[in-house]
Parts: sequence; C-alpha cells; structure tokens
Amino acid sequence: MSAPTPSAGAATQSADRGAFRGRTAFIFAAIGSAVGLGNIWRFPAVAYENGGGAFILPYLVALLTAGIPLLFLDYAIGHRWRGSAPAAWRRFRRWTEFIGWWQVLIALIIALYYALILAWATNYTIFSLDQRWGDDAAGFFGEYTQALGGAGATVSFDYVPAVLISMLVVWIAVIVVMALGVQKGISASAVVFIPLLVVMFIILVVRSLFLPGAIDGLDAFFRPNWAALADPGVWIAAYGQIFFSLSVAFGIMLTYSSYLKKKTDLTGSGLVVGFANSSFEILCGIGVFSALGFMAQAQGVAVDEVVVAGVGLAFIAFPTIISEAPAGALIGVLFFGSLVLAGFTSLISIVEVVIAAVQDKFGLARVSSTLLVCVPIAIVSTVLFSTTMGLPLLDVMDKWANEYGIVAAALVSSLVVAFVVRGMPTLRDHLNFRGTFHIGRWWYACVAIIAPLVLGISLIISTVSLLTADGTYEGYPGWFVLTFGWLMAIGLVVVAVILSLIPWPAGSNLYKDDSDGDPIAPEVVSGKGLVTTSEASTPHELRSAGL
Repeated sequence: MSAPTPSAGAATQSADRGAFRGRTAFIFAAIGSAVGLGNIWRFPAVAYENGGGAFILPYLVALLTAGIPLLFLDYAIGHRWRGSAPAAWRRFRRWTEFIGWWQVLIALIIALYYALILAWATNYTIFSLDQRWGDDAAGFFGEYTQALGGAGATVSFDYVPAVLISMLVVWIAVIVVMALGVQKGISASAVVFIPLLVVMFIILVVRSLFLPGAIDGLDAFFRPNWAALADPGVWIAAYGQIFFSLSVAFGIMLTYSSYLKKKTDLTGSGLVVGFANSSFEILCGIGVFSALGFMAQAQGVAVDEVVVAGVGLAFIAFPTIISEAPAGALIGVLFFGSLVLAGFTSLISIVEVVIAAVQDKFGLARVSSTLLVCVPIAIVSTVLFSTTMGLPLLDVMDKWANEYGIVAAALVSSLVVAFVVRGMPTLRDHLNFRGTFHIGRWWYACVAIIAPLVLGISLIISTVSLLTADGTYEGYPGWFVLTFGWLMAIGLVVVAVILSLIPWPAGSNLYKDDSDGDPIAPEVVSGKGLVTTSEASTPHELRSAGL
C-alpha cells in the first residue's frame, strides 16, 4: 500500500520539487555527477597497476554486470516513487527508509571534504599561470596546505587563509547554483560545464600527446599484462572503480531520476551515462599517462617510478610536469580547470541528495531548503577543512565513507531489494515499460548475485587489510582513525536508523501527490511484477496483480 496520508486535504496537494525539462538535461546532469575527480586522478593509476591494457576487460565486465545494473536499480526506485532517497525508499517499503537516510548521510560527509579538493584545484588553476610552486612542487604543496601528517595529525583549528578564502568561494558558487533549482541550476550548469570539460580535456590530451616521451607513457598504460587477469584482486579493483565513479548507491542517481518526466526511457539513458563516464575515464588515462611519460623521460627514470594517484598526481606530479613542459601554463590551466569543472558538477549532485531529502521531509520551497542545508554544511566544511588538519581529515573520512559507506550501502540495498522485499519484478517492469533496452534475468543475476558477491568480498578484503596492517592507516594516530574513520562510518548507520523512526510532518512531500499532480505508486508487492494495460501511458499507472 502507498504511504498513509494524515488528512484528505494533504493528499490532494502536489509536491513542488522541480524537474528536468527533458531527457537531455538529465543525461548531462547525470554525466556531470558521474564524471568527477576519480575519473581524472584515480582511474589511470588503477588501470596501470592492474594489468594496463588488459584491465579494460575486467573494467568493461564490471561496468556491464554491476555498474549499469545498479544504475538501473537507482533509476527505477527514484523514478517510480518520485522522491528523495528517504522518501523513495519509504514508499518502496516502509521499513527500508533507513537506507535512504544512510545514503543522505554518506553524501553529507563526502560534501564536507569534497569542497576542500575543489578549493585546492581552484587555487592551483591560478598558480599555473606563473608556476608558483617553482622547482619543488611537493614542498610547495606542503607549505600551501600547512597539512599535519602521519603521527602528527590531530584536531587543529589553525586556519590556512588561502584555503579558507577559496573554500568560501566554492560554497558560495554551490549555494547560488542549488538555489536556482533543478532545471535552472543543476541542469543548466551541467549543460555548460560538461561540454566545456570535454573540450578542455581533449585539448589537454592533444597537447600531452606531442610531449617528448608521451609514447612511452601510453605504452606503459596500454601494454596488456594478461597474467593479471588471473588475479582476483584485479577484478575487485575493476568493480571498485566502477562503483566509485558511476555515483551509484548513495542517492545521487535515485534523486536525479525522481526529477525525470514519466515517459522517459530510463534504460537507454542509463547506457548513455554509463558509457559516457567510462569513455571519459579512458580519455583521462591517455592524457595523464602521456604527461607522465614526458615526466619520466625528463627525469631519466622509468614510467613506473612516476605513477601516482589522487592528491599526489594532481598537486605534486602534474605541477612538476607543468614546470618542465613547453607551454606548461596552458597544460596547467587545462588540467586544473578540468578538475574544477569535474569536481563542481559532482559536488552539486552530492549536495542535491541532502537538499532533496530536507525538502521532502519538511515540504519546503527550493530556496528555503537550499539555505537550510547548504549554509550549515558550508560552515562546518570550512571550519573543519580549511585548517592544518584538513588533509588528514579528508584522507581518513574519504577512505571510510567510500569503502564502508558507499560499498556497504550498495551491498545492503541490493540484498534488500532482491531477497528481503523481493521487489525486482516491479522494478523490472517499470524500467521495461518505456525502456528501449529491455532487462530480464541477466539484470536479476547482476543485482542479486554478482554485485553483492563482489561488494561483500571488497568489504572483507578492506577490513582484513586495515586490521592486519602494520600500524594504523597512513600512520595516523589510532584515536584519529577510530574517531573519524570507524566511529564515523558506524555512526552514519545508527543516525540513519534514528532518522527513519522520526515521523514525517503532515506538510511533508511524503503525503502529497507528485509534481505532476498524480498519485504516488503504491508499495512493492513482494515477488510480483506489474500488469501492463492498454490504458496506461506511463509505468507509474501500472499496478501489481491484485491491486
């Protein structure tokens, strides 16, 4: 049955949540969310370390058997029940609301530290013009961030003015975009930024290909190590990259799909988003390894000696490349500008998960919900991360938010849908009603068996690795890792359960019709699909047998 209504009057009201004007707007926004910092600074190194060119095979298998199937799962839940993560999961089945709040809290944590990286990239775009780091990029980054490291990490409120100012700028920009709404803010920014990002990165790739040593870098990146395919760790790495780069399982795609028109082709859109994201990752690999090949030749070392990922690649290796390369300023502006664009479109999608939840919970207008969410997040983010403890705090929270947040939430949601609620027949029929790419048993197998198996193994491997390692994670103090890592991850689940037990106010969007004025689809009937009728024009009109 559908969510109960506290009064007849409330049931006749329509939720004013905003919407994408069309499928193209949604696709750009979804690509903007999926294409983020991980595409640029994580994928190239992961691919290189896990078989080079041979890694493309497990990567594609992971995309087709986990990434896209879980993307479809998010689309189906968000699109059918027309709400934020908590509202949609509650409408799916009352007691599963905690999964939605868990996803919201994961997004909240990621938003707090993601802004710091975006602030760094913004400053480094400017630094590229005069190559302010000089001959010592590593030393300059340490001076710029003033970051505490290793055993010296502690709670500190010593602020770094350059970081503080840039973080404030980032959050002001986020607030402006979010206040403009789904179409005029999120969609409009993505429609501008994503094509600009692609153009900038293509120029960067072309410029990098003509650097001395670029061919050596590409050879290192694409040379296949077929023996690596026999290593289970390589396959786990491929699935991990897909999970982290496609924005699945922590509310983003679920929320975005709730803004889609009812007659949208969900499966066709999912394929476009999935393959667009992967295509950009491969483009990033070409650009990054062309530049690393140049760096290796300039320093007279092998390519494998200069391969790094994450912060080390972006803020140490690339500045070194920029200093040594012809037209280095151009490469710098293109690279760091790309980080800013990719990071910004991802950050607004992360924040939208939280805004949508608050808007649905209290039935607020767009601007009110934006300010209620973004101002406190901006304050906490700036207070915590523009300090000397910003980098170690980011490092620990990112590790646990990803490996124990996103992965665990994806595992729980897939198991709940497939085995506990047994709601996959309903979701399958919803996706197939207007989808150009029809799904069936293969989708069942991917969501119910393959994805949970890989996610479960990933969690076990991560836990064993952390618990059996010599010393603490990255040498940080034990209490620091315990507080901002383990307790933070566990706390998210506890708080999510508590939030799911708090009653929804009578004026919340939960008790309203959708934005089109149509009733919300009823709860899933376990193990039952939807009955197609000739009168139905949208999948939302379909009901399970007996309803």
